[in-house]
Amino acid sequence: MTATLSRVQATPAALQLIAQLRAAHGAILFYQSHGCCAGSAPMCFTAQELGLSEADRCLGVVGGVPVYASQSQCDYLAGLAMTLDVAPGDSGSFGLEDGSGQHFVAHLRLWTDDELPHLAPITPALGAAS
Repeated sequence: MTATLSRVQATPAALQLIAQLRAAHGAILFYQSHGCCAGSAPMCFTAQELGLSEADRCLGVVGGVPVYASQSQCDYLAGLAMTLDVAPGDSGSFGLEDGSGQHFVAHLRLWTDDELPHLAPITPALGAAS
């Protein structure tokens, strides 16, 4: 295994919803929350809605959309592969997908020992390609 592995993947259903949201809203982004009320959930916003800070990091890009999280959340997620998926029902959140009858969810698993040396780096959010 020599290729760089993306830290974030997406299911076909998630990619379809991402494409719909990009068509409707233009540039969008994900922010992997770690709040107390909604739990850890991928939140989808327009690129203009969420101001990123120097403490935010880019975990990767799915469907042409960057996935960000705070440094502390990235420390937790560094050992986990994330797959964005969709589940039925509205989340009641502020995410762009609310009202679509679907909401984004993140499935996590541990990286294997063989995968760990090939992971893409986690990069600073400011200056990251979007």
